[in-house]
Amino acid sequence: MYLYLYLNIFTILFPFLLSFDKKVAFYKDWGALFPAILANGVLFVVWDLLFTRNGIWGFNEEYLTGIYLFNLPLEEVLFFLTVPYACVFIYDVLNAYIQKDLLQPYAKAIAVVLMLVLSLIAVFSIGRLYTSVTFILLTLVHLVHLRFYGTRYLGRFYLAYLVHLLPFLLVNGVLTYLPIVWYNDDYNLGVRLVSIPVEDTMYSMAMLLLTVSVYEGLRQRKSVKQYDPVIV
Repeated sequence: MYLYLYLNIFTILFPFLLSFDKKVAFYKDWGALFPAILANGVLFVVWDLLFTRNGIWGFNEEYLTGIYLFNLPLEEVLFFLTVPYACVFIYDVLNAYIQKDLLQPYAKAIAVVLMLVLSLIAVFSIGRLYTSVTFILLTLVHLVHLRFYGTRYLGRFYLAYLVHLLPFLLVNGVLTYLPIVWYNDDYNLGVRLVSIPVEDTMYSMAMLLLTVSVYEGLRQRKSVKQYDPVIV
């Protein structure tokens, strides 16, 4: 049963079909979206390769097509396309339909608390590689985002992240319950949301914040070029 492939299709199907909605017109920003997904994918595929090779996580062949790219299942590589696409779609839909930036007043405080807590946990979990690497990376992505954008996009990002948790729990719940993807608890905190390692929530945030950061940077650059065509 090619269940992992079906989950990828399910993840991207409705966001793709609704990308042509007139109010959101998500397809018009594909020029910024796909380079952002590619930049994100390069980092996370390399990470995935290293962790798979070292037995930190792995895959159940019963639910795979048997096709491999870069020594990873095809479905796992597709995951780094379908999930960022769907989540940036959620981000843009919320931006289009909710005019007020509801979490902007709290964005800096949320970022600071997250970075402090994650850094402390990472230091005290240094031998648990999934925990420490994920939490350090998310802290670094926050620092870079704040350096280039301040809190300009963070409020809206946090709202999209909260909304994305519903499909995240559904899809990741299936992946980890069967399991299609298994985790070696020697390398994580051993705390699970039913079957989902708690680190997955922060892994997802790091992946999405990196994608949104590059996406907004490219959109910003495009806007500047349109305003001043002399800029190259």
